Amino acid sequence: MYWEHKIETISSSELEKLQIELLRSSIGQAKQSVYYGKLFGKIGLDENSIQSLDDLKKIPFTTKEDLRNHYPFGFAAIPLEKCIRLHSSSGTTGNPTVVLHSQKDLDNWANQVARCMYMVGVRNTDVFQNTSGYGMFTGGLGFQYGAEKLGCLTVPAAAGNTKRQMKFITDFNTTTIHAIPSYAIRLADAFYEAGYDPKKDTALKTLLIGAEPHSEEQRKRIEELLGVKAYNCFGMSEMNGPGVAFECPEQNGLHLWEDYVIAEIIDPVTLEPVPEGEMGELVLTTLKREAMPLLRYRTRDLTRFIPGTCACGRTHKRIDRFKGRSDDMMILKGVNIFPIQIEKILMQFKELGNNYLITLETVGANDEMLVEVELGDLFTDDYSMLQRLTKEITHQLKDEILLTPKVKLVEKGSLPQSEGKAIRVKDLRNIN
Repeated sequence: MYWEHKIETISSSELEKLQIELLRSSIGQAKQSVYYGKLFGKIGLDENSIQSLDDLKKIPFTTKEDLRNHYPFGFAAIPLEKCIRLHSSSGTTGNPTVVLHSQKDLDNWANQVARCMYMVGVRNTDVFQNTSGYGMFTGGLGFQYGAEKLGCLTVPAAAGNTKRQMKFITDFNTTTIHAIPSYAIRLADAFYEAGYDPKKDTALKTLLIGAEPHSEEQRKRIEELLGVKAYNCFGMSEMNGPGVAFECPEQNGLHLWEDYVIAEIIDPVTLEPVPEGEMGELVLTTLKREAMPLLRYRTRDLTRFIPGTCACGRTHKRIDRFKGRSDDMMILKGVNIFPIQIEKILMQFKELGNNYLITLETVGANDEMLVEVELGDLFTDDYSMLQRLTKEITHQLKDEILLTPKVKLVEKGSLPQSEGKAIRVKDLRNIN
């Protein structure tokens, strides 16, 4: 089933024509901003510079640093009195990033999210509960708009207060929820601790997850615990928020909505395109943004285009599950490591719980990695078994990351938890 059949199944030639037309329009809109106006004047670029999609490379990359350096409104392409929404990142140092929206931008965003939700079977008969924060975080309002456009009964529960979340799910017969992966597991654990089986005692059937990298193993664990189908979502505030890409029922990659963005994948070092199917950094160009177009924005997210066509019939490109972020990569003894590689191994052990923490620290003259992971409910207090389990986890981690970490199994509930995105890495190597 399609929300917009014609555009979701558009031919490659028709899509290319549409993207060229929209790209020219986006450049014309972007040059109204202080930032792009000066940039285009310096390099001699305008709408007529684009004759094919290959001409996209004429446009310099835009980075998060550019947004921060032109804080707050250097990227505004319409007068502020025509902007009706502002979202901002939660940067802890320096200027945050600011994204502006017009009414047209919000309408397009709602349609994007509705398209995503409809694709995975959400309908106006569903009760949708959002466990994400509202306010400056785009995950709350983005899904709220999409669910309302679909006609769902919406429950804007917001983040935290797990007991209230559970009560709403059971009392309102919630069928669909949106949650970050780490919180979905916490919610499942809370149900079981309270003596409920969410597979039998709730009406839940669909989970929409995103906002933090997660492995296929973690997704399967979430589905098993809650008795739902969990669909991966990708979005970022610079591109509106959730809805940029979404899994279809085939669950074989996330469809990028190419009538809203042009996607490239580049080598983050050379900045050159990588061959189709190879891993690289995702770069996005907005095509319909009115208040604040962004051109060739470096997301820092690492993924790849999945070759071939999808069995669902949609023709928009698919990207693979994110490997991590180029700026989240850990370098230990010259080896590049991503947290999701470690999670993938940990989630394969049924004896383990769902919370873990990676600590990097300098011991003597050497940098070392400590992986602390909570034990699950089923584990018995058997010292010899604990030793064997620790040894096996260490062995599999070494095979995956090519280094030998120190593994420490700890009691359930002993590691810190966060209401927002889970903190998975502590790098103490620069702390005196």
